[in-house]
Amino acid sequence: MIPRTLFDADLEGFRDSVRKFLEQEATPYHDQWEKDGQVSRELWQKAGELGFLCPCLPEEFGGVGADFRYSAVLIEEVARAGLTGIGWGLHSDIVAPYVLNYGSDELKNYYLPKLASGEMIGAIAMTEPGAGSDLQGVKTTAVKNGDHYVLNGSKTFITNGQLADVVIVVAKTDPKEGAKGISLFMVETAWEGFEKGQNLNKVGMKAQDTSELFFQDVKVPEKNLIGPGEGQGFFQLMQELAAERLQVALGAVAAAEAAWQWTLGYVKERNAFGKPVIAFQNTRFKMAEMKAEITAARVFTDRCLELHLDKKLDIPTAAMLKQLTTDLQCKVMDECVQLHGGYGYMWEYPIARAWADSRVQRIYAGTNEIMKEIVARSF
Repeated sequence: MIPRTLFDADLEGFRDSVRKFLEQEATPYHDQWEKDGQVSRELWQKAGELGFLCPCLPEEFGGVGADFRYSAVLIEEVARAGLTGIGWGLHSDIVAPYVLNYGSDELKNYYLPKLASGEMIGAIAMTEPGAGSDLQGVKTTAVKNGDHYVLNGSKTFITNGQLADVVIVVAKTDPKEGAKGISLFMVETAWEGFEKGQNLNKVGMKAQDTSELFFQDVKVPEKNLIGPGEGQGFFQLMQELAAERLQVALGAVAAAEAAWQWTLGYVKERNAFGKPVIAFQNTRFKMAEMKAEITAARVFTDRCLELHLDKKLDIPTAAMLKQLTTDLQCKVMDECVQLHGGYGYMWEYPIARAWADSRVQRIYAGTNEIMKEIVARSF
């Protein structure tokens, strides 16, 4: 109803390519990936060959030098297809930017081409068993010892955790300090003392490998510290979190749009009391309400995307966006399940999976309660 003027013909052509790729290389296999608890590594490699990984990286590091709209297309199409096992967004638009924006030339030249090609899969390890949204409470430590750091601790709920080859680890280099004692490190999962724990059994997102990680005296070369020195980690995290929350919102709105469309098709075809379900006023009103709210969320999200492209998206606005869109996503999924009736609770129906997958959106990237606190502090 309201044209998306951000996306020109080239971007829509790219969207078509992404959509066809997912239809051919991901959708037919997602049921099996849900049973496996992870997507195939081959999918990552094929995506890398086509430039679908890290498209915003400069060409010198293996990217195509695209702007973030291309990443937005990828995030939206993965969400729209219900392919929640695919962790490209975190890999391409969270892990890679930390290296690009804060890493040394040596780290950039070594890791970024491998991330862009899919040779390496990336993850970021923030959350711990006793520290979630409160990043200052992390207990994992990195103690300097000559030309390396000794890393000890554990992380949990780590997206791409089983497949990851390299992980950005949030650790305390000065445990006596709060935010000023946090640093970020590039840590390879093959290094001695790095152990991947169990692939966590979640309510939804069954095909997404979400893991525990353990570090026991892992030797991390000094050069793998991200930034000009110790104690920069909290600042780096805060600078990138607005972009992460925009990504969550892009996926939330695309998923809500898809759920609405599935439900429209269902209520037109399904009969009750001798007529289509769409013929009942309650159904039409519910569909109209959702359409209005999704449209409003789409306009807000696109405006925040514009701000991000202009490097003007601030932390409170991103927090408002994340909270609003993910709350709406969960509301839409619940309404759509209800309109599907008993079939909406059956796993083979996309809406059932989307309903289960959506709930975590209000928790990760900072809980929605924390989002409200961030907004309130900006008054």
